Amino acid sequence: MQCPRCRQENPPGARFCNSCGTGLELVCPACRQSNPAGSRFCNRCGASLEATPAAPRFSSPESYTPKHLAEKILTSRLPWRASAST
Repeated sequence: MQCPRCRQENPPGARFCNSCGTGLELVCPACRQSNPAGSRFCNRCGASLEATPAAPRFSSPESYTPKHLAEKILTSRLPWRASAST
């Protein structure tokens, strides 16, 4: 099996490249089937093997701050801004 990264030829059944250490197989996240490195879809179930973008770690404050509380916070800060500029 040829390494998709360095093109080194590796013995059949190898899980990692003997030259650079890159994984030579991808495990399907849906069915756990082993697939050759470089595969875009699972040989067994057809699920995508490409990395999915990471979800945002934290949601924005707008998504969880109640509207009435956000308005109170914003209006309470207005006098501070006015006094800071004078």
